[in-house]
Order: sequence, then C-alpha cells, then structure tokens
Amino acid sequence: MITAFIFFVHLIFITVIFTYKWQRESLSSAFTNLALIILLFSVGWSVTGIIAKILLEQKGFGLYFDRDTFSLVVLTIAEYIFYYMYYDEKLIEVAGEEAATEAGTEK
Repeated sequence: MITAFIFFVHLIFITVIFTYKWQRESLSSAFTNLALIILLFSVGWSVTGIIAKILLEQKGFGLYFDRDTFSLVVLTIAEYIFYYMYYDEKLIEVAGEEAATEAGTEK
C-alpha cells in the first residue's frame, strides 16, 4: 500500500513537471525533465535498495513496510531534497502568482 502511494506521488510529480515545462519552455525541455526524473528514480532506487539490503532483512519492519518499501521511502526523501534544490522555488512562486492573478489579487 505504501509502495503504491509512493509510485502514485511520483506519477503526479512527473505529470506536473512535464506539463509545467511544456507550457513554460518547450516540449523538448519537458521530455528532458521527464527523462531526468525517470533516470534518477531508477538509479536511486537501485542505490537505496543496496543500502536497505545492508541494513534490513527482507521482511523489514512489518507486512506493509518491507525492505523495498524502506528503500522507496529513503529514495523519496532524497529526491524531495534534490528536486527542491534543482527546481528551486520558481515553480512554486509562479504557481502562486498565477493563482493570485486568477483570483483578481496581484502581488
């Protein structure tokens, strides 16, 4: 269940970034960012899987939080930190300005 939620969060994140880059920059920029996210997810899951294998047994902390789920949680935390620095706060600021403009109040 936790694993499905993490995959769903990644799917939403990919969709948001792809759409944002496509609308703001270009389609090629959107596909480049899509490839970056997929590549970092794949490699990151492999690396955190190796770390989890060293630290935990296969059953992990319980039925819903096994070793693979632990590695995905660690990966998601690491990705959050990386993407926060990579995409900066520009994405959040632009979204906030658009919402304020649509509501009729500008900053």
